[in-house]
Amino acid sequence: MTEVFASLAANVDEIGIAVAETGFMLAFSLAAAVILGLPLGVLIYLTRPGGPQEKRPLWTVANLYVTVVRSFPFLLFVVFLIPLTRLLYGTTFGTGAATFPLCFVGVALYARLVEQILLEVPPGILHAARSMGASSAQTVVSFLLVEARSGLVYALTSAAISLISYSTVLGIVGGGGLGDFALRYGYQEYDYALMYSTIVIVIACVLLLQFAGEKVSAALDKR
Repeated sequence: MTEVFASLAANVDEIGIAVAETGFMLAFSLAAAVILGLPLGVLIYLTRPGGPQEKRPLWTVANLYVTVVRSFPFLLFVVFLIPLTRLLYGTTFGTGAATFPLCFVGVALYARLVEQILLEVPPGILHAARSMGASSAQTVVSFLLVEARSGLVYALTSAAISLISYSTVLGIVGGGGLGDFALRYGYQEYDYALMYSTIVIVIACVLLLQFAGEKVSAALDKR
C-alpha cells in the first residue's frame, strides 16, 4: 500500500493532466451527443416504418449511420477517420484530434438510446398532442421530450460511461487521458501499482457519473 501511495504522489501532476484530458474528451463528445444525437434519435423515431411521420428514405440514411458507427470496432474506426482527422486538425495525435472520432460514436450511441426511450413513451401522449392541435415541433418539445426526460438523462449517463471506456482506447493513438497514462506510466514502465491505481480512478469516475445520473433522472421522473 505504501508503494501505491508513493507512486501516486510521484505522478500526481501527470495524473491531474490525464484526468483533465479525459474530462475534455468526455465533455466534447457528450456535447456532440446532445446537440446532434438527440435530434437524430428523434428523427429516427418519427420517420421509422409505422412511425408518426414515416419517411423511409430519411429513416434509412439516419438509421444506417447509427448502425454502422455503433457496430464499427472503435480502434478501427479511429484509423478509418485518420484522413478526415488530419484534414481538419492537421494532425492525428493529441487530445483534440482524438476527440473527433469519439464525437461520432457519442452521437450514434445517444441517438439509438434516444430512439429506444421514445419508443417506450405511451401512445396516448401522441394522441393527446394531436387532439390539442400541436404541431410536429410542439409535439416533440412539449410532449415527447418532456415525458421522456427522465429516461433521456439516464440514457445520457449510460452513453457517458461508454464514452469513458472508449476514451481509454485513444491512448493507443496518442489521444492522452487516463488510458494513455495507464499504458505509458504503468504498463510500459512495469509500474503495475500505478496502472491498477489508474484503473481505480477510472472506475471511480464511472461510479460518480452513474450516481449523479441516477439522482438527476429520479428527480425528473414525475410518474
